Amino acid sequence: MKAQEIQELIDFIAKSGLAEVKIETDEFKLSIKKDAGAAKVRVVETAPAPVSAVSSSPAPAVGADETGQQPAAPSEPAKEDHSKLIEVKSPMIGTFYRTSNPDADPFVSVGDTISAGETVCIIEAMKLFNEIESEVSGKIVKVLVENATPVEYDQPLFLVDPAG
Repeated sequence: MKAQEIQELIDFIAKSGLAEVKIETDEFKLSIKKDAGAAKVRVVETAPAPVSAVSSSPAPAVGADETGQQPAAPSEPAKEDHSKLIEVKSPMIGTFYRTSNPDADPFVSVGDTISAGETVCIIEAMKLFNEIESEVSGKIVKVLVENATPVEYDQPLFLVDPAG
């Protein structure tokens, strides 16, 4: 079952007024239980299958610092500089990791030059670790997501300067 199908099922249950739904196949078990206005999803895989996760956790605000506060608005020249940058976006919902394991160096850091097809991070979805490759070449200008935080589909992860 794909993430989009799970999300559609959750939306359907929310609108239908059903309190609980259980679906069981050879590959997975899916249990959705509505709990006082919030739907909870639990998927248990019984056979290895590439399935994306549905995250009910809100993603951190893009550009927010550790305190959750938005930084001060940049001046006009900074806006012009960012217009030339390309975003590397998340192709799926999951948990963002900058390293392959806690003791390893990050795949990329600010200032690194990357090429198209180079692994820039890992996104974990349903206990599957997916290497995310850059679709652009250039220089990493900014990492937009903190390590080990949830990300949404199409959420910007890195800013890349293609001229770098």
